Amino acid sequence: MFEIKGKDFLLNGKKVNVYSGVMHYFRMQPEYWEDRLTKLKLCGFNTVETYMCWNLHEPKKGVYDFEGMLDIERYIEIAGKVGLNVIVRPGPYICAEWDFGGLPPWLLADRNIRLRCNNELFKKHVEDWYAVMFDKIRPHLESNGGNVIMMQVENEYGSFGNDYEYLEFVKELFAKYNMDVLLFTSDGNWCNMLSGGSLPSLYKVLNFGSNAKGAFGALDGFQKDMPLFCGEFWCGWFDHWGEKHHTRNSTSVVKEIEDFIAQDANFNVYMFYGGTNFGFWAGSNFERGKINPTTTSYDYCAFLTEWGDYTPAYHAVREVMHKVQGLEMLPLVDRPKMQNIGVVKMTESAKLFDNLSKIGTKFRSATPESMEYFGQNYGFIYYETKIKGKYQMQPLKINGVHDIAHIYVDDKKVAVFDRNKKTNLLGMNKHQMFIGGVDGEKKIGILVDAMGRINYGEKLEDRKGIESVIFGKQIMFGYDVYCLPMDNLDKLEFTNQMANNEPVFVRGTFKANSKDECFVHMDNFGKGNVWINGYNIGRYWTKKGPQKALYIPGSLLNTDKENEIIIFDIEGYKNAEVVIDGKPGLGK
Repeated sequence: MFEIKGKDFLLNGKKVNVYSGVMHYFRMQPEYWEDRLTKLKLCGFNTVETYMCWNLHEPKKGVYDFEGMLDIERYIEIAGKVGLNVIVRPGPYICAEWDFGGLPPWLLADRNIRLRCNNELFKKHVEDWYAVMFDKIRPHLESNGGNVIMMQVENEYGSFGNDYEYLEFVKELFAKYNMDVLLFTSDGNWCNMLSGGSLPSLYKVLNFGSNAKGAFGALDGFQKDMPLFCGEFWCGWFDHWGEKHHTRNSTSVVKEIEDFIAQDANFNVYMFYGGTNFGFWAGSNFERGKINPTTTSYDYCAFLTEWGDYTPAYHAVREVMHKVQGLEMLPLVDRPKMQNIGVVKMTESAKLFDNLSKIGTKFRSATPESMEYFGQNYGFIYYETKIKGKYQMQPLKINGVHDIAHIYVDDKKVAVFDRNKKTNLLGMNKHQMFIGGVDGEKKIGILVDAMGRINYGEKLEDRKGIESVIFGKQIMFGYDVYCLPMDNLDKLEFTNQMANNEPVFVRGTFKANSKDECFVHMDNFGKGNVWINGYNIGRYWTKKGPQKALYIPGSLLNTDKENEIIIFDIEGYKNAEVVIDGKPGLGK
């Protein structure tokens, strides 16, 4: 039995400290789970913690996926195999710089829903998800002979709201579905966060990145004579597009670890291994009226790099952990091998607008509704409408751009409207342009690049697409809408003619002699996504940086046949070639 007795954790009656590291199963290929978990164990840790991402597990209402990368049961079992206990944080909201904070986008199809509160519609969806998820986790609870010792109720709720009825509802679901496990809430170390995000009946842990000696003082008046636990010790930070790459000196990390141990405190390192925001799964923050999308890499200055290599912080912390616990220093597993493939030329292209009907799902709509309205979770969305009749020159205005809209008139690109750039220096609306006189018909196309739903704060209800189009003073009605989740690229029709300076897919092939790790450098390309053998390895945005290369897990590569690379670029490329080698490009 894992329980609390006074200021200690007990496991089967014996005092134990929880020394945990965060590794999200959904941010790494399953072929690497055992390697990464073993490296956590060899660092002197006894526990792994992970969120669960509701949006990937239930991509459509009532349709669940627990296979492959999402096989949480197998992940828990591998953790047990290498000697680790597990802490599970099932949300329903997780933040994690993940699209929509882990909530499924289909929630936003209903305009009446209210998120993370005592809203009956939202609560019904949460309970449906919990009922299925609990069936997966229950056999692995420590009380049932497994290795799951703790589970979290919601996540950092005090950073969002203060609906105690909702928190009680989430807590009671654990009892309703017989989840006999130690429950906790986690919040920042400010009294207002603890006031809004905790319940008197639940154990409370704190999240912070420094001042381990003083931070626990925030618990005064909320909890005493209980084990001290930092639920997220931030050993680094994540990157936004357009910012510098974050780093942290290992000396400061080691000092905080030593301070935890000196206080007999428990801790969970966020992140021990950060991994990758594959596909369109990176979220966005919203600060000072602007959206700030997170990069594909979630390296986080973690103890293991995105490709699974040891860092100076890993070695330094390992020394401390073994010394304090009197552990034998066992040999480390091998570092990952890197490979250089060289220059790869793209030899075929497929224009997006020539392939809309092949890879898109078409709807006819009176108004330009959001992605979520049409049942689309990720990717791009294209709206097409027509101006018919006789019109003088007047402004065309796009309302509610989420997030970057590329505007085409009769298939010619004429403007780009960025959500973050709403007005010019004179305060005039920048999401408008003048359209010349119409005598007959003009086609207006709007391709929207969605940059990840907001994952934190009051702007969670972040629907993607546009809200309306105004020509002069007329609301424009009647749209062909193409939902483009980019999950069926095998239907693209490529030609040997290399198109550019328009939304285009380009394709090439390359050989790999091993399944060693590598990176594809996107210096020649503007903005878009990359697929390796059909797998979306993430988004690039070269001119913004800091990330300039995308990680290619070796497990995705073929050694017995050629590998396919497809790049979708929306801004235009300099040369239709990339370099694939063993050097990361996270930025400076």
